[in-house]
Amino acid sequence: MEFLHRRGVKGYVTFNTLVFENEKAQAEQYLRAIIAAGVDAAIVQDVGICRLIRQLSPDFPIHASTQMTITSASGVEFARELGCNLVVLARECSIKEIAKIREGCRVAEKPTEMFPSTLPLEVFVHGALCVAYSGQCLTSEALGGRSANRGECAQACRMPYDLIADGNKVPLGDRKYLLSPQDLAGLEVLPDLVRAGMPR
Repeated sequence: MEFLHRRGVKGYVTFNTLVFENEKAQAEQYLRAIIAAGVDAAIVQDVGICRLIRQLSPDFPIHASTQMTITSASGVEFARELGCNLVVLARECSIKEIAKIREGCRVAEKPTEMFPSTLPLEVFVHGALCVAYSGQCLTSEALGGRSANRGECAQACRMPYDLIADGNKVPLGDRKYLLSPQDLAGLEVLPDLVRAGMPR
């Protein structure tokens, strides 16, 4: 972090892992280390980790991960109550839904002393789009024991598959990647996102 900050660069740590009860002490030790290192924010999925961070530090920045699956203004308000400073909306939100959430946040805003204004929102514009809702996938764990919700996704959806119907293979020509939703490529809709209330 010192290396980054000397060069005017921010550094974030993703904590996109659901933590089990027997891992809480280790998670706390890790959080203490990232807070002490001067990390600019932790990007968090687990509600319990948000609460643990607030026990350790009243003002360390928390960003609600897209894997927290926030799809409404009430979800944004819940993140604020957890002590989050920014929300990355669920990747599946349409531009219309994003605008509705942004407007709902303005109406439902409940300022607090620590968080005096509505939370900033972010959205994914480019990159991997999971076949499951905001990364809440059990396929990798079911097929290979690697949980996507524990940072170990084997990306089973990106593999080629055959389609079998009534015991017979369905001819698909050269189409083999049946589960992969490909990647987000939202550069063309940036003006629409700005009109929906997303920051520039």
